[in-house]
Amino acid sequence: MRANRDLLKLVKLEKCRVPEQQKRLKIEIIPMSANLHRIHMMTLGLVATNCYIIGDDATHEAAIIDPAADAPAILAAVSEHGWTVREILLTHAHFDHVLALGEVKAATGATIRLHAADLPLLQELPQQMRLFLNQEVPPPPAPDILVAEGDSFTVGGITFEVRFTPGHTAGHVSYVDHEDAVVFSGDCLFSGSIGRYDLPGGDRAVLLRSITEKLLSLPDDYTVAAGHMQTTTIGRERASNPYLLDYLEFGE
Repeated sequence: MRANRDLLKLVKLEKCRVPEQQKRLKIEIIPMSANLHRIHMMTLGLVATNCYIIGDDATHEAAIIDPAADAPAILAAVSEHGWTVREILLTHAHFDHVLALGEVKAATGATIRLHAADLPLLQELPQQMRLFLNQEVPPPPAPDILVAEGDSFTVGGITFEVRFTPGHTAGHVSYVDHEDAVVFSGDCLFSGSIGRYDLPGGDRAVLLRSITEKLLSLPDDYTVAAGHMQTTTIGRERASNPYLLDYLEFGE
């Protein structure tokens, strides 16, 4: 019951913060010229979750990170560029990051990647939606591949490195695209903030260690493409994020 109450708290707190015009927003955030990669951010769903589409114009292949909601909008953005989606990458399995997973998988046949420790969250999706949002959703598809720290794979000409960044959930990961100098941090690190650690599977000390060891080890000019709010950079967060400054000075 504790887990149920915590999820309801998340829905209520976040719902009141989201203006209607922010619930479906598509922005090209990082222009890629020399390597022909394009990264789009779409802010979707009840709690304004950022879904990213990373496409390679040379091969016309793409990956989707966190299909949050509104599968038709996601698929329309893919179609607009004539891309073929090869991978669906999940940073974690909270409901607001996976609601369009089934439809996107059915439409694309793409490979789903998730960390094993977040499988229980994914499997509980129908129950969560029924209890707290009074919505019926089908069971989500299972991941095709379970990711782990240090994994590396390529979509078209884009190579992703997996970094295990638990603390928001037990199986949270971040995906690093070194060629484009961007890390997709999910709900681990935000602009001026960090992810919640008061939900099931969350742990403040673990989260802060994940950020400092796995993300702050990246160069300052790397873009942080987070699961909510605007993008930022590693250097900006290293220099001004109050949670990180406090942790780096005083520890846990």
